Amino acid sequence: MSTGTDARESDQHEHPPARRDEARIHPARYAIGMFGTSIPINLIRGSIILFYVDILGMDVRAYAIVMAIYAVVDAIDNPLLGHFSDRTRSRLGRRRPWLLIGAPLLAACTIALFSPPSGADGTSLVLWFAVFAILSELFDSMLNANYGALLPELFPHEQQRGVANALRQGFQLVAMIISLALTPLLTTSVFGTETTTRGFTVTAILYGLLAAGVIVVMATGVKEDPDYATAQRPRLLRGIRQVLTNPLFWSVGLTSACYLTAMALVLAGIQLFVRYTLGLEVAYAFVLQGIVIVVTAVALTVWARVITRIGALRAWRIAFLVLAAAFVGMFFTVDLLTAVLAGAVLGVGWAGMMATNDLVVARVLDADAARHGEHREGLFLSAFGVFGRLSGGVTGIALASLGVFFGYTSGDDPGSDPGLAFRVYLCVYPFILVAIGAVASRFIRVRAPQAAPAP
Repeated sequence: MSTGTDARESDQHEHPPARRDEARIHPARYAIGMFGTSIPINLIRGSIILFYVDILGMDVRAYAIVMAIYAVVDAIDNPLLGHFSDRTRSRLGRRRPWLLIGAPLLAACTIALFSPPSGADGTSLVLWFAVFAILSELFDSMLNANYGALLPELFPHEQQRGVANALRQGFQLVAMIISLALTPLLTTSVFGTETTTRGFTVTAILYGLLAAGVIVVMATGVKEDPDYATAQRPRLLRGIRQVLTNPLFWSVGLTSACYLTAMALVLAGIQLFVRYTLGLEVAYAFVLQGIVIVVTAVALTVWARVITRIGALRAWRIAFLVLAAAFVGMFFTVDLLTAVLAGAVLGVGWAGMMATNDLVVARVLDADAARHGEHREGLFLSAFGVFGRLSGGVTGIALASLGVFFGYTSGDDPGSDPGLAFRVYLCVYPFILVAIGAVASRFIRVRAPQAAPAP
């Protein structure tokens, strides 16, 4: 089954017409924004199950219900946020106002999420979790839609995009070292203990303030291209209809969601995998996550060269295969050493997906702009974001399934074999998703950016 436009695949490195004043921001300054957007959401995704379910004792079924509600809310608010961004006309541009507003709001909601009132339990705890989890994800969606929309605008050539994307993924990995690998040490050893919540609250405050500051620094340095803000503002219903009837939206979006959801499961479950499956203290997650992230950072440079040689689309397909193989190895780990070895392979596959996925999505944005004469990256990326945000609902369902199959309902009632439960959660479920993505990617055809016609 072939999807996409009627044009055949082209992985040649062709370029669109050069613009005057292309140097609208240094790639490194744009890329550092990824550091700011990554810290809060990775703290949430990496620690929220441990915090609310295992430490505070919230039932996994309540967690699953909240995530399901969020998936519905997100399907509505994401396209609206993107559309409002596309229609914005201000002296600061279309994207910068939303970045400057969203940064402090995300920081505040992240801090609140990890600061539930003392004594909150039962319904009150679930309500607090629901409100601030949904708001945190909403403001994260706002930031990422606008930040991501700047990539094709600021860097119109795929090779330029490749450099900028590799840099920003590098900054994301630095953020992950802090928000994922370092967090278990900060929350359980430096600021708190294995069974208390104070360490999470202090860590959330530090991360929130750091992230907001970095995003503001990045946003104030952006010079948006006025040619992208057409006089006629995009219309919502027409835009949604054209997005939903674009075959590439569905094929690329759903295939990307397989990768994003698989990694969301890994980030959400890694600390409990270390605790229950490997039988170690949560702080040892620092070692496993640190190795994975370091390998990913090194592998990014290799994948950048691969993209230069064979193009983003073919590299994307290969990365899916490597990532799938990594989950097979992770399933058979028995101790920290074997987990680290499997994690290194995971890092290579993850780097490939990080280096290529956004470039494939950017090709879809280019094709839409060329076809309809409107730059509505905000709407498109927000719509794509719905697929990625569905990962929250999937992680909720996956977690609830552990109660059905293995009896794990919370840290207070972990069931008879929580080790096997989180082996399945971290290895089997992600493998199935990535394998589906690997197959689907083989049928996707989407052109590289087109060259300018010869004068």
